[in-house]
Amino acid sequence: MSDSPRGVRLGVDVGQVRIGVSRSDPHGVLATPLVTLAREQNPRSDAVPSDVTELAALVAEHEAVEVVVGLPVNLAGKHGPAAEHVKAYARQLADVITPVPVTLTDERMSTVVASRRLAERGVRGKRQRAVVDQAAAVEILQSWLDAQRRRTQ
Repeated sequence: MSDSPRGVRLGVDVGQVRIGVSRSDPHGVLATPLVTLAREQNPRSDAVPSDVTELAALVAEHEAVEVVVGLPVNLAGKHGPAAEHVKAYARQLADVITPVPVTLTDERMSTVVASRRLAERGVRGKRQRAVVDQAAAVEILQSWLDAQRRRTQ
């Protein structure tokens, strides 16, 4: 990746209840599942939600050079309420982890693809719900990494 620094990137799938997090290797080749964070449901308006604080700690712990957040674009390519919600979350995260950049990327089908792949591996029901957010974060980050590599070849 010639125009972007080498280093670990975190992929983030922002849901209403959980946040899936993945990480890349320092070379930006492979995304792997990292953790699922519980979303703080009613944070005080003047406080940083605990999930944003936990995410910031992961950025520091893994010395991430960038955070890639999946933006839920609907199938027609429009930004609905879910996309606006994720953009607000990404802005809040960016304020907390500055100067580490936060990048939004189209994640149109990541949860669907992740669910299908888990089901193909025999992971269903409660076990699937426990890891589908991490798997979606892997899909988001891996497709972004692949796109970056295609751009620089």
